[in-house]
Amino acid sequence: MDPVVQSTKKYAFKCHRSPNNQIVYPVNALAFHPRYSTFATGGCDGFVHIWNGQARKRLYQLRKYPTSIASLCFNAKGNLLAIASSYTWEELDKEHPKDQVFIRSISESDVRP
Repeated sequence: MDPVVQSTKKYAFKCHRSPNNQIVYPVNALAFHPRYSTFATGGCDGFVHIWNGQARKRLYQLRKYPTSIASLCFNAKGNLLAIASSYTWEELDKEHPKDQVFIRSISESDVRP
């Protein structure tokens, strides 16, 4: 493959970072929208971001959840997102919120490229 073409296909999402970029949080969960080519990521920072991978930009950020995002899943229609908030032991054994599952309504404008 042509090196120029190959380098343009490479991209790293710098998605789960502290506001000053001092801390990089692991991404634990990835869910693809069933209708569009967009996807959601969930990380140890407790945030869920929705991305347009082709345009390489964030479309939407959901509110912060009580602890790490362990799992994500869109329903078949793509209008609901299940979010599992569960401590993932990134800071070893410590006091943490109880595990919870949230069902979030997703509007088309949040996920449409």
